[in-house]
Amino acid sequence: MLEEALNAPDRLRGQLGRNQEMLRDLGQRLRIEPPRCVVTVARGSSDHAAGYFAYLCMQAQGIPVASLPPSLSTLARAPWQLDGQLSVAISQSGQSPDLIASQSAFKSGGARTVALVNSPESPLGRDSDVEVPLHAGEEHSVAATKSYLATLSAAAQLIAHWGENALMLNALNELPDRLVEAAAQDWTPAIDTLLDADKLMVIGRGPGLAIAQEAALKFKETCAIQAEPFSAAEVRHGPMALIEPGYPVLVFAPPGPEQVGLLELAEWLESIGAKVLLAADKRVTHRHLTLTDANHESLQPLSVIQSFYPMVAGLATARGIDPDKPRHLRKVTCTL
Repeated sequence: MLEEALNAPDRLRGQLGRNQEMLRDLGQRLRIEPPRCVVTVARGSSDHAAGYFAYLCMQAQGIPVASLPPSLSTLARAPWQLDGQLSVAISQSGQSPDLIASQSAFKSGGARTVALVNSPESPLGRDSDVEVPLHAGEEHSVAATKSYLATLSAAAQLIAHWGENALMLNALNELPDRLVEAAAQDWTPAIDTLLDADKLMVIGRGPGLAIAQEAALKFKETCAIQAEPFSAAEVRHGPMALIEPGYPVLVFAPPGPEQVGLLELAEWLESIGAKVLLAADKRVTHRHLTLTDANHESLQPLSVIQSFYPMVAGLATARGIDPDKPRHLRKVTCTL
């Protein structure tokens, strides 16, 4: 897991170049015939990546994006009517029967279909109009790291080309170097704080909510910690009742429009006795964990999760758990 996480910047450097022409062409086609709305289908880490794509798409294009449960296609047999819409399926292996069935059903219902897949020529890719390869390379760790980052990168590159966003495209070119720096950040204070934890909250907002969801999953998978993700805007609507003195809360507060509210929330959480771990950039002097600025607000989540992965692998090891062998899990999960 750690080796693959540290390999992500090199993989993204190759991916961004290899997919440039394809995603430029796809972006142009989407501008010529813009979809009225977008649906996504994915599971696990890929579904968190879909949430990131959805936020960026809605922010840039003003088009509603909805995540559709695969069971509506496989069990409920919903009569999809998706003319003029776009379906984006995301998968590492492209082999899960429910994702393949959903994408096929959406296509039969009139949707244009795009698949972001790490395994080339997968069944999911073959059943889609466009297959976008993630180029993350073979991933042996059960807990996805480089493939998750590659999915975020591909999603961001698609959104940037679709919107002809030169600033974002330039920031993407610099992103691999920024991620090398992010991977080298010292997050050992988090290991010390969470060594004996059995529960915690992970908080993000905006495009960073997808990263909070991914981090919470990794705490479960690799460290056997009951971690729950929340948006900073939602956490006071009930979840705060869980907070007691010493309750650990990890707050991701990268640069961007969401940062002020996240910093205010972290301060308030500390005032009621929570054990806060605040991850922020160097300008925030009271941070506990340092974030590398990705040089574009839409790309900050990639820097955050790149710093997080080495820490959570180290935390698992410190807790006596092999992060490469999470119990009950396997690399490819086939669901119906």
